[in-house]
Amino acid sequence: MASIFSALDIEAYDRNYSDWQLIKRIALYLGSQRWRVIAVAILSALVGLLDLVFPFVLVRGVTILAENPPPSALFALIGAVFASSSISWALNWARRRLAARAIGDLVLNLRLDAFRAAAAHDLSFYDEFKTGRIVSRVTSDTQDFAQVITLVTDLASQILSVTILSVILIAINWQLTLMVIAFTPVVMAVALSFRGLARRVTRQGNRAMANVNASIRETIAGISIAKNFRQERTIYNEFTQVNAQSYQINLRRGFVMANIFPVLNGLAGVGTAMVVYFGGFIAGSGGISVGTWYLFINSMEKYWFPVTNLAAFWSQFQAGLAAAERVFALIDAEPRVNQIDQQSVNTLRGEIEFVNLNFKYGTQEVVLRDFSLGIHAGESVALVGHTGAGKSSIAKLIARFYEFQEGELCIDGRDIRSFDLAQYRKQLGIVSQVPFLFEGTVADNIRYARRETSDVEIESLARKIGNGEWLESLPDGLATHVGERGGKLSMGQRQLVSLMRVLVQRPSIFILDEATASIDPFTESQIQEAVDLILANSTSILIAHRLSTVKAADRIVVLKQGAIIEEGDHDSLMGQGGHYAELYQTYFRHQSPHYKIGMVETAR
Repeated sequence: MASIFSALDIEAYDRNYSDWQLIKRIALYLGSQRWRVIAVAILSALVGLLDLVFPFVLVRGVTILAENPPPSALFALIGAVFASSSISWALNWARRRLAARAIGDLVLNLRLDAFRAAAAHDLSFYDEFKTGRIVSRVTSDTQDFAQVITLVTDLASQILSVTILSVILIAINWQLTLMVIAFTPVVMAVALSFRGLARRVTRQGNRAMANVNASIRETIAGISIAKNFRQERTIYNEFTQVNAQSYQINLRRGFVMANIFPVLNGLAGVGTAMVVYFGGFIAGSGGISVGTWYLFINSMEKYWFPVTNLAAFWSQFQAGLAAAERVFALIDAEPRVNQIDQQSVNTLRGEIEFVNLNFKYGTQEVVLRDFSLGIHAGESVALVGHTGAGKSSIAKLIARFYEFQEGELCIDGRDIRSFDLAQYRKQLGIVSQVPFLFEGTVADNIRYARRETSDVEIESLARKIGNGEWLESLPDGLATHVGERGGKLSMGQRQLVSLMRVLVQRPSIFILDEATASIDPFTESQIQEAVDLILANSTSILIAHRLSTVKAADRIVVLKQGAIIEEGDHDSLMGQGGHYAELYQTYFRHQSPHYKIGMVETAR
């Protein structure tokens, strides 16, 4: 069992908050719902008060009826019972409605903050942490947090019930009441002993569920690969293991939480037995009447119910705190990319300069060491080199997706770390190696970064590429649904849509990480036309995998192990007979002009 729990991963950004820190954070979210929460607490107290008073009214009414009253008394009693039940139902309805709204709004706000934080984190955050676990914090943990509201609103009614019942018990017999009150701290102390365990098992349960969500997400995302290699049974077995781990952990969690009330009720039973024993002696000696002793015992039974609820409150509250702790850890996770200022960014010329820059991914080896490169405004630069040369790293640094460790990176002579990132990235157009399309139509994906773009404008631009023949190949033109991740389109069509998405954006800086999939010559020529349209109006960084793209660039930068070893155009580099010429001879000789270059960087 211990090995199961030790197998749970703790994310590096997780942190331990004190109860008081979490309560203060929760209070901020409750602030926007304070009037609803107060109203729910008052309504809960009123319902509890009715439940306490009603039996006494009923007993009194029955006593009156036993004394041969007029028939009107019977109707009055029936009316009182009906009115009491109706009022209790109405109060409960209003309480539940207000509570549902308060809980819904609180979860909505917390989930928005969690998602905003997740969306704001840079790519290095997602390199290190599984997205399925992050999703679990935004969805499952925020929902678990909702029980905090329910517990808080019930607290008022429980306190009121204990207060009223204490007064009733004192009125019946104060000596026996002192015995009950003296035993109450024992129940509270035992309940508090569950506090740490409840927090721990809830935290473990949430982590186990995060692992299940991560497994499902990864499996579904790679289902086509699994089927290609006939690994359905393997992924099923892997999921079974993760699911079984979650089952075992949550079974333990359920066992701990389910035993709180039985233990407390057992202690309350011990307290009741003590009162019965000593009260029996007092009644036998004539200190109190047997009827009074019996009434005290009945009232005491009602007293222990809210007392055990109050005693268990803190342990139950820990479950909500454990969920809140995970959500707040995501919100509070420190960004890896830090801006030193938030200067506004006007239209950029697109001049880029790396100065003695050092960069590495986390604790890995340095990718770029003392790297310097200048790119003029409007210039197109093709980056070529073997895997691991640093091509994609240069592009990601320009996009400000990662933080460099030393040196400078300037755009138009300004430190990139001083920009307002949202404004800066609006002027970037990026096409990744594997084009990603969102569920929706072709037009929806093209206008993704510029929502105001009309269908007319999109079609006009689209027809500048191969006379629009690629549009005509789509079943419904711009209205064609692309499917999940663009799965209903071919790779070439997805690339064209991705390029159109950048084209309508009119970026100042264009970054293209060419796809490495084989594409027919006709589609490749259309892709090159789209690239040329973008190159005409932007500074461009091309991670080139095709000869046509390399030749179209104003300058070719040849990289090896994070350093520039050659620069120039295609002809001059071929004339040098160096590393570029070697790459060309290796990958292009005897190949079609449209054949992709074999210098693919699949990861970084």
